[in-house]
Amino acid sequence: MTRIWDRDNLHAWCVVPFDEVKRGPEARAQMLADLGIRTFSYDWRAENVPHFGEELDALARHDIELLGWWWWPEQDEKELRYALDTFASRDVRPRLWFMQGENLLPDRLPRTAEQQQERIELEAQRALRVSELARGHGIDLYTHNDWFGIPDNLVAVVEKARELGVPEIGISYNFSHARDEIHDDTVDFDALWSRIQPYVTSVNLAGTHFEDDTTLFPGDGEHDLEMMRVIEDSGWQGPVGVIAETGGDAEVSLRNAILRVEWLAAELIQPGSGGAKPCARQRGTNAE
Repeated sequence: MTRIWDRDNLHAWCVVPFDEVKRGPEARAQMLADLGIRTFSYDWRAENVPHFGEELDALARHDIELLGWWWWPEQDEKELRYALDTFASRDVRPRLWFMQGENLLPDRLPRTAEQQQERIELEAQRALRVSELARGHGIDLYTHNDWFGIPDNLVAVVEKARELGVPEIGISYNFSHARDEIHDDTVDFDALWSRIQPYVTSVNLAGTHFEDDTTLFPGDGEHDLEMMRVIEDSGWQGPVGVIAETGGDAEVSLRNAILRVEWLAAELIQPGSGGAKPCARQRGTNAE
């Protein structure tokens, strides 16, 4: 039986900035191929911009699909335009994972219902702007911190953006940002998932815990297994991410994460059937 946790449905995420080995495009693509990962989402920093073309070429040589491309409003639009031109020159169309403009906002959270509606409108207009620039690319709102980490807020933004004419917009949901000082998705996750499931286009796994700038491997959090069960039982079908945000050698981090997902998938079928939980050999303190 094919399941969303199977390795051929896993994509790698949060690799580039968190790899202590500092692999270049070719070495990174080779690493992913060696791990049996055929899909990749690209997290980048300013120093990576000149190498966008090399990245796409290396992925193509190793037959790895580019699923997602991270972008956030603080970045200069010229970098987005450059990325889009690079995509067009290689005929690839990743989804754009769109994060909030934290530094563009005077307050972390709206204080009134009117301010809440204004914030929804603001984020929907930003999504529209990105959509106009990136015709042919889907857009995913990336659950992160503060207001943009609350999934119900993103549902409201998606619905408003669709009213404004954004043709394809969804949500990329992250276990690593499920709990912080202003929200906790693990409380009645079943009900939350029912509300957001129609909009979720991808899920990225990690250990769910109260955010403290530490990223945990899947299975090291308090609610990973029960949240995965809710998602599987719902019948949702979509790509699932394993992340190298734990730091260290990205190959080791991704291998650890894959082994944990395989163990958790076995536990979902029958507790104890996966044997002892695989030991993760490293943990970092970087957070994305």
